[in-house]
Amino acid sequence: MFRYESLSALLMLALLPASAIAQTPATSPHPMTIDDVFRLKDLADPQISPDGQWVAYTLSSIDVKEDKRVTDLWMVKWDASEDVQLTYNRESSASAPRWSPDGKYLSFESDRAGEAKGTQVWVLDRRGGEARQFTDVKGHLGSYAWSPDGKKLLLDIRADEDADKKDEKDKKEEKPKPIVIDRYKFKQDVQGYLTGNNRSLLYLYDVATKKLDKLTNDSAHDEMNAAWSPDGSKIAFVSNHDTDWERTINTDVFVVDAAPNSAPRKLTNFNGEDGGRLAWSPDSKWIAYTQGSDPKFEEYSQNDLTIVGLDGSAPRILTTKLDRNVSSPLFSADGKSVTVLVTDDRSEYPASVDVATGDTRRLIEQPGVITTQARLAGHDVLLRSTDADPANLFAYENGGLRKLTTHNDALLAELQLGTTRDLEATSKDGTKVHALLTLPPDAVAGKKYPMLLRIHGGPNGQDAHSFTPERQVFAGHGYAVLNVNYRGGAGRGHAYQQVIFADWGNHEVVDLLAAVDEAVKEGYADPDHLGVGGWSYGGILTDYTIASTNRFKAAISGAGVGNPVALYGVDQYIHQYDTELQPPWKAPETYIKLGYPLYHADRIHTPTLFMGGDKDFNVPLVGGEQMYEALRSLNVPAELIIYPGQFHGFTRPSFIRDRYQRYLAWYDKWVLAPNPPAAAVR
Repeated sequence: MFRYESLSALLMLALLPASAIAQTPATSPHPMTIDDVFRLKDLADPQISPDGQWVAYTLSSIDVKEDKRVTDLWMVKWDASEDVQLTYNRESSASAPRWSPDGKYLSFESDRAGEAKGTQVWVLDRRGGEARQFTDVKGHLGSYAWSPDGKKLLLDIRADEDADKKDEKDKKEEKPKPIVIDRYKFKQDVQGYLTGNNRSLLYLYDVATKKLDKLTNDSAHDEMNAAWSPDGSKIAFVSNHDTDWERTINTDVFVVDAAPNSAPRKLTNFNGEDGGRLAWSPDSKWIAYTQGSDPKFEEYSQNDLTIVGLDGSAPRILTTKLDRNVSSPLFSADGKSVTVLVTDDRSEYPASVDVATGDTRRLIEQPGVITTQARLAGHDVLLRSTDADPANLFAYENGGLRKLTTHNDALLAELQLGTTRDLEATSKDGTKVHALLTLPPDAVAGKKYPMLLRIHGGPNGQDAHSFTPERQVFAGHGYAVLNVNYRGGAGRGHAYQQVIFADWGNHEVVDLLAAVDEAVKEGYADPDHLGVGGWSYGGILTDYTIASTNRFKAAISGAGVGNPVALYGVDQYIHQYDTELQPPWKAPETYIKLGYPLYHADRIHTPTLFMGGDKDFNVPLVGGEQMYEALRSLNVPAELIIYPGQFHGFTRPSFIRDRYQRYLAWYDKWVLAPNPPAAAVR
């Protein structure tokens, strides 16, 4: 469906890493607990120094006392001999580390107190001293990048609609005004109501004079994902220049001279998504990017690696032989190949694509998930996670991996982790379905365990061989955990994804139940003690599943919906409704078909816990409220938990902890019970 949060993406938001400070280590190895989740640390955004001797990155942890996430800058030496913390500001986090081209400075973004308010670029002098504020931007600063000569910054800024108000005090004291809506798409999770027409625009900031100039002569369209050419003469970016741009997802790659008020030139012409992360060839003549699927498949899109030349030649897709999603292109030093990250059947790995032939070579064979790659000064760095190891930075050299960071190693030494194995099943229509099964740490052969079917979101995502705290907490509590890559998800090719187009809850449920049957058949799962649940599209599929079978003793539906017509115009996916499903007045039968969890709620006998944030515009709370009310009307055991101030992905650690506690309590009450309570029997 349309709720993009793969399980891994959801957990990055929901299971915010925790600080080991103020925690008392266990004296002996133990199964993972909720407390341990909040001791995990999260690494991100590696950046190699120009001399190749250091890698800067961000490290996030949870300040349990302050109930918030804190992110600092670190840097590790290339030989891993030193790992140094650079920022210590507990009031404001730091993000987006970037080296100046001469390597003398490390810049970052922060909203810490300074001469200018809001998020600004700050710089640290490598020779020592405190960070100093570098920019004075009025508006919302997005991304930024140094020019190759270090004389300018490229800034992405969205004007502040409240810029005429003097300060925060004035904003708080001013009487509230009506919200005026006049846009086709008017809602977005986290951003809220979209009321204005301000665009994200590109600016050049002169380092010496601090002068800020608009890059292009266009202020009517968003300008995103900008990248300098290696010779510094050009800037490429992504934009949608359709006349009625709100009703399309047609983005293209543009190039512009790196001078104020320049006229952009469109390089691509596919009637869909051209863009993603842009990568220049070393000679500044080619741009690598990703091209999506037919726009009607926007929520099941699979990206291809594509290159386009500045000489006017037509774009050329390089991965026609590879039926897998690719991302994050990087040109090789000689410009003859492009390295991409490939999403492929429970793993994500780097692959080298030959520019001339399109031949693809997988660079790492071991199962795992690589989410980020960086390349500079002849060095490659990867951010990699496995079933038993949270994400760490690795040097990729001589065809192998060398570990650079160890922030979670001490915690891991205290834990007994469950073992994750591949599981494969065949659906009743003959489709091969691939899944992951995690067993409790003390699992013994031949013993059947209570099992939880936990469904990933998206659907355009996959459950993969990455460290997933949710699996380990449930496994540590004595459950087997089944994660199924049902049809509609990524990693198995175009056809596997697109088969659920306008047919939600059909093939997916068939695949989920086939994997459950296989786990039971192989002797891992106790068929009398099964639970199901998920968040986002995982919550939606939970509703579909319990309306299709009563074999599960308990369900947890997080940020789900059982009646799509109820969210038309209420969530942020209006384009998908109008293109994939058609508007309700054109296709009422489609909405009735897809709304079977609500319209056939009398088939549901599974005790179900519904959850959601009251600020969620991705899958608004009304979706869960309707299903909750239906089950209460039918006297099926149900609870509804509402988390104030939370969006689709939770950010408050205390609420994340509460959600985990309620997960375990609900499953323990219903799944582990010797016999279902009388109220659950119908």
